[in-house]
Amino acid sequence: MIVVVGGGITGLSLGREFERQGVEFVVLEASDRAGGVIRSADVDGHTLDWGPQRIRLTGDLESLVKDVGLEDELITAPEGLGISVYRDGKLRAIPYSLAGFATADVLPLRSKLRALLEPFTAGPRPGEKVSEYFTRKFGRGTYETIIGPLYGGLYSTDPADMEVDLSLAHVLRQFKIGRSLLLHLLRRGGRISPPPACTFRDGMQALPEALARRLGQRFRSRSRVRSLEHAGDDWRVILEDETVFDAHDVVLTTPAHVTAGLLRAAAPDAADAASALKYNRLAMVHLEAETDLRGNGFKVSFEDRHLALGGVTFNDSLFSRKNLYTAYLGGGWHPDLADRDDDTLARVAVEDFRLTTGFDARPLSVDRAEIPAWDTSWRALDGFALPDGLHVAANWTERPGIPGRLSQARRVARAVATGPRASTVVSTVG
Repeated sequence: MIVVVGGGITGLSLGREFERQGVEFVVLEASDRAGGVIRSADVDGHTLDWGPQRIRLTGDLESLVKDVGLEDELITAPEGLGISVYRDGKLRAIPYSLAGFATADVLPLRSKLRALLEPFTAGPRPGEKVSEYFTRKFGRGTYETIIGPLYGGLYSTDPADMEVDLSLAHVLRQFKIGRSLLLHLLRRGGRISPPPACTFRDGMQALPEALARRLGQRFRSRSRVRSLEHAGDDWRVILEDETVFDAHDVVLTTPAHVTAGLLRAAAPDAADAASALKYNRLAMVHLEAETDLRGNGFKVSFEDRHLALGGVTFNDSLFSRKNLYTAYLGGGWHPDLADRDDDTLARVAVEDFRLTTGFDARPLSVDRAEIPAWDTSWRALDGFALPDGLHVAANWTERPGIPGRLSQARRVARAVATGPRASTVVSTVG
């Protein structure tokens, strides 16, 4: 028996992989629903998502959508939608090609010329901060206007608090990027071509719900784990209602602080490491606004980081969700903002939306999320090790984002189900 703790997208994807391999398993979820941070609902006739607003339709995701029977529910974004940045009082489009930068107004000429020197700069240096790396490679103007807001926005973290070794090196390896990012882009035709963005008719929650239905009784909600205990060569997973599962392997997919609590007795050093990780508090405010805005959305340049607003997703043009926009506030730049009351957050979101876009808006919903920061606190995971039979698969151990969750689930499931039992070691270095 394999026990998966946590019924978010990672835990459910692990269950799917174990099912395909024909092994006995159960996925335990503490709450009354599947999905974890992925949650959707209808508010005033709008389909709102808390958590991811969209996902890239990679090959892995396309296979999963077909596997769980969601093809008819899939909505893909129109081709050609770009992303913008707010700088100097204006929304400026970020070109998806090197040729587009020649005429784009997103950067002044001096910043464009400085960025062209990138192939002559060295690769990452040991201990280098992400902000230092990108500034050294492309110049301060390109970093503060484009790269910093886009990369930092993935984690709601200031790249000045992130180390290349901990948060960026594995991405560079994954995409086989050596010393130069520009030369890598030129070899690919000089254009960034990400898979299309997509969602589902009733929101992102349709995906974990379909996975949970696929697993049937092997997915159990309202099953909060109280403790893990050694039982000879196996593990006893004890729930709060005293139900006990005897497991040969246990995979923890829970947030770092929850994982730390479960590991406190069985692996105190690993528990200390997990509890040291920092999460950023982010506020999400859904807005209703009549605009002529087109695109994926926009980020706010670092020159304007005095604004509470970090960026906006254009749900309207992405997925024809009429007049719907999602504003993000707080994060690593304004860490205390998400603790303010709902009325204050709604007012600030409306004010900053009007300032950056020129359009009035009405707040529909205010919510908050905690996101792994992937900052220097991740150094705590150096040498992170677990006893035999315990494993971790989570967005705080490997690449965040749903495609990253699917990839990690496939790899961990294969190792747990088919490989010899071995102590799990997590390393985010290099």
